[in-house]
Parts: sequence; structure tokens; C-alpha cells
Amino acid sequence: GEDEVCKFLISKGHTILDRNWRCGHLEIDIISLAPVGIHFAEVKSRTAPVQGEPEDAVNAAKQRHVANAARRYIALNRSKLGAELEIWFDVASVVFDGGDVRINYFPGAFVPIYV
Repeated sequence: GEDEVCKFLISKGHTILDRNWRCGHLEIDIISLAPVGIHFAEVKSRTAPVQGEPEDAVNAAKQRHVANAARRYIALNRSKLGAELEIWFDVASVVFDGGDVRINYFPGAFVPIYV
């Protein structure tokens, strides 16, 4: 699913910075740079038939995990990233149905809430 989402993002003008980036227990599926900012994407893939939409699996706990990973990524790469960038938290769902692939991409799918 991540391969398909990367192709999709590149077709939309994104540059893929990292895939499956890890730092300790933190992980981000895809990190990309677009003219509007840096995108941290969580990818959920399923094979048809599916019960519910894959994006529904990105619950509040997963959102916190992605946000914490993004904070760490930015801290470690600030000099490489340059100027202030708008930060986007996206969700991509991929459904494989025989030879067909359906991608739903939700830029700005969530805004982290820090308590």
C-alpha cells in the first residue's frame, strides 16, 4: 500500500523524504515535502472485501503516536528542512480488489491535540 501511496503523492508534486522512518518506538509510514508544507502520512491497507474503511483504524492513540514521531523527526532534521514549514498530518487508505487499487488520501486528516 505504501508503494501505491508514494506513487500517488509523487504524481501530486510531493517529494518523498522518508519511508518507514523509525526512531526508537516511534514510526511514520511516509514523510513527504510539498509546496504547501511537510506531510506525515499514516497508511492503512486492506484487501477486499473489507469491513469498514481502512482509514477508520487511525484512532486517537495512533494520531498521538504519529504526532510524537513527527515532532521527533522535525527536531532531528530541522537544519535539513530549512525554513518554517506548515505541518500536515495525513491519512491514506488503500484497498486492493483483485487487480484494482483504490486510494483515498486525506490531507490534514487530523490535528494533534496535546494535553
